Amino acid sequence: MADSSFDIVSKVDRQEVDNALNQAAKEVSQRYDFRNVGASIAWSGESIVMVANSAERVLAILDVFETKLVKRGISLKSLDTGDKEPKASGKEYRLAATLKEGLSSENAKKITKIIRDEAPKAVKTQITGDEVRVTSKSRDDLQTVIALLKAADLDVALQFTNYR
Repeated sequence: MADSSFDIVSKVDRQEVDNALNQAAKEVSQRYDFRNVGASIAWSGESIVMVANSAERVLAILDVFETKLVKRGISLKSLDTGDKEPKASGKEYRLAATLKEGLSSENAKKITKIIRDEAPKAVKTQITGDEVRVTSKSRDDLQTVIALLKAADLDVALQFTNYR
């Protein structure tokens, strides 16, 4: 019998993020508490920039955007806002957020360490680029690994692909 396997990746659906951003921009333009504060949210290259005339309004825009992301099924772990402190430039406050994609080598090593320490012994892992391949003869062992990683408190959003 051939080995069963799956890949652990950290990817973000850009179209869903774009849809969430458009919904948030529409809500920001229509809500009464965002009137006359210069509030906006938009793409700026690879980052998302939120602008308003006070730090509280910028954080409120971030909250609206995070709500839209959650409704679209995107984990907030894939959104990196830095220290969540809006930067003041003149009379304008800005907050930039970026999307985290791919597993860094240290996160991949953490995942393989968790699997090595707590998963059944027949499970093997292999790091290839920005993903981790998990193989085993038993599909039940693979299900155990998925449940183990979902319960683990990692700072990246994980998806499990190519389950065979």
